Amino acid sequence: MSDSTPLARTPLHALHQEFGARMVPFAGYEMPVQYPAGIMAEHRHTREQAGLFDVSHMGQMRITGPDAAAALERLVPSNVVGLKPHRQRYALFTNEQGGILDDLMIANDGDHLFLVINAACKARDIAHLRQGLPDCEVTELTDRALLALQGPAAVKVMARLSPEAAGLAFMATATLPVAGIPCHLSRSGYTGEDGFELSVPADAAETLARRLLAEPEVAPIGLGARDSLRLEAGLCLYGHDLDTTTTPVEAALTWAIPKIRRADGARAGGFPGAVVILRQLMEGPMRLRVGLLPGGRAPVREGAELVDADEQPAGQVTSGGFGPTAGRPVAMGYVSSPHAQPGTVLQARVRGKLLPVTVAELPFVIQRYYRG
Repeated sequence: MSDSTPLARTPLHALHQEFGARMVPFAGYEMPVQYPAGIMAEHRHTREQAGLFDVSHMGQMRITGPDAAAALERLVPSNVVGLKPHRQRYALFTNEQGGILDDLMIANDGDHLFLVINAACKARDIAHLRQGLPDCEVTELTDRALLALQGPAAVKVMARLSPEAAGLAFMATATLPVAGIPCHLSRSGYTGEDGFELSVPADAAETLARRLLAEPEVAPIGLGARDSLRLEAGLCLYGHDLDTTTTPVEAALTWAIPKIRRADGARAGGFPGAVVILRQLMEGPMRLRVGLLPGGRAPVREGAELVDADEQPAGQVTSGGFGPTAGRPVAMGYVSSPHAQPGTVLQARVRGKLLPVTVAELPFVIQRYYRG
């Protein structure tokens, strides 16, 4: 995307301006990074009450056709065929080298599959789907917005506006009215908190957002807090913690590869990069994504080199910042497997100085998904 290309706007752009958001370019869109309360307050509000996020820049896709689940399974190391109706699953597009093209959500809506893909990868993912699924109809749902209501009070809000939705378990989906507006929703999110993602017709998005924001527990939250929330929860951001050179095994996402797709499974392999990924599952990777706790109060940011006690290369930081709930700097990165044991002390090179960092287990905060 060139500098001269105008930024796209979501259906909530005017609402963001009305609420005093600071808008920034993100994945080709003009998006709110924070509101007047500030990132720290927005982060804490989401952990304590409920935050409303505009994630309409994400791609929403519908896949229909004969054996759509089996066809999509040829592009991801997931059990799509076994995904029950009205359930959703995290998945990964992989390339022939085992690298990750994108991470996504797949929902079985009965007569079709519903996908949510990353904004920055949207055009590439759509081309990948259309090439890989020649017998299916792949439709981008450009007439819909996507909102995320996250935090421990989200279920209280939904109980008032959509009582049936409040009874859903984690990763369940449904088509239900919320405040009288028809939505495709899931009980999921990207903060480590309980919450809901709501796909809504674009022309009703502002009405729904205002109705949600009228609830006393709900406040608007920008991309800044979204990033610190997901980092504390140990969740990956594509283009930072995941990319085409990183395999799911290296990324510590082996939980997203079910037994049925692994070696000796009933539908083993058959996805791009299967040889590399299945070998790493058996033999272990050369490097691994880990949590990192910097010493002191200074955050260690993305791109910082990690070295061992002898100042030999040990890895690199891919995400880093201050964790308001953790009360300290937190980071994630990749380290060579011998250095991946929690408690291992490394050093990060920051502006020419070496700062101590300790390998730690993820997540940095307790994930509070509602399992039912």
